[in-house]
Amino acid sequence: MQDQRIEKIAAGAVNITKVLIIIYLGFAEVFKIGKLIREKLDTEFDISRKWALQAYSILKKRQAKRKIAGV
Repeated sequence: MQDQRIEKIAAGAVNITKVLIIIYLGFAEVFKIGKLIREKLDTEFDISRKWALQAYSILKKRQAKRKIAGV
């Protein structure tokens, strides 16, 4: 009787440990995926930022030319 109780407690502890390990590994994967997404988005944002700076520069030059021309 005592042995069965100890076996049940040990089995429960093992199952709880398994669940905790699965949860931990799940969180670790989510954070890895988040980090990869952030890295990819950073490169996309850099490209967008460069494009926006070029477009802004062109716009400012056109505005300066119009101002000089008096239009």
